[in-house]
Amino acid sequence: MRQYLNLLEEIQKNWVEKDDRTWTWVIWIFWMQAKYDLNDWFPLVTTKKTFLRGIIVELIWLIRGETNIKYLVDRDVHIWDEWPFQNYLKQNNLEQEFPKYSLKWLEEKKNFIEKIKSLPKDDEFVKKYWELWPVYWRQWRNFNWQNIDQLKQAINQIKENPENRRIIVSAWNPVEIDEMLLPPCHSFFQFNVDTKNKKLNLQMYQRSADMFLWVPFNIASYSALLLLVSKITWLIPWTFTHTLWDAHIYKNHLEQVNLQLSREPLKLPELNILKNINSLEDLENLEWSDFELKNYNHYDEIKAPVAV
Repeated sequence: MRQYLNLLEEIQKNWVEKDDRTWTWVIWIFWMQAKYDLNDWFPLVTTKKTFLRGIIVELIWLIRGETNIKYLVDRDVHIWDEWPFQNYLKQNNLEQEFPKYSLKWLEEKKNFIEKIKSLPKDDEFVKKYWELWPVYWRQWRNFNWQNIDQLKQAINQIKENPENRRIIVSAWNPVEIDEMLLPPCHSFFQFNVDTKNKKLNLQMYQRSADMFLWVPFNIASYSALLLLVSKITWLIPWTFTHTLWDAHIYKNHLEQVNLQLSREPLKLPELNILKNINSLEDLENLEWSDFELKNYNHYDEIKAPVAV
């Protein structure tokens, strides 16, 4: 997928260095954009193995409006583990005993995850320590605790008023930012309907973009969201536009980025939805087994640490 690799190359050529909240340091560019055509293929990065099962399970979790990551852990998806675990250590004054990313930290995180798996969702420990509070998806489905279901409203607008230029879902809620373990990186998205050709487009605005680890996930996630919404609004999924504001590469990812850029992109796969879906409620009840990824050829996985 050349568009994504072009972004990495542009940062390498025109970067500015700065510190960040994780104390990791980054090289970055202010504002980038890429477009992905979903007409014939699915934009899943091929220059490293990309964990689509985790992306799809997370997306369903987002659509459901859930904020506790037990849903993910129970499905063996661990892309959000670090933030609640680090919060658990902080709340219990254990950060010095378990230094971040140390072997001792990794072992304790593993124990923590296993404990969560073994407990029911309504257990007090699960509710206290695996809750991300009013993050993205709570804002999608119940903005500011005011029963404003933005996603439902957007889908209704696509069906009933497709020429509307205000079909927007915002995860950025200034009132509740300080209550979130991680403020929204992908802050809002907007649908656009080409009524003449019955095509659906989607643009996502990302205020902060970890280019190596998370941007491939974001591309696939919002492309899958476009596929799903187009399915229940009887439109053709067309273009996903990805607008990135602070696009950065962590300095401890530079070697991995160089390896990825040395690989030539392969032909992109197809993503099919096997289950008959007609409504938002149908989307909420999807599972990974309802999807089929065809012809996904890829290079080996490239591992890198998460900056928490």
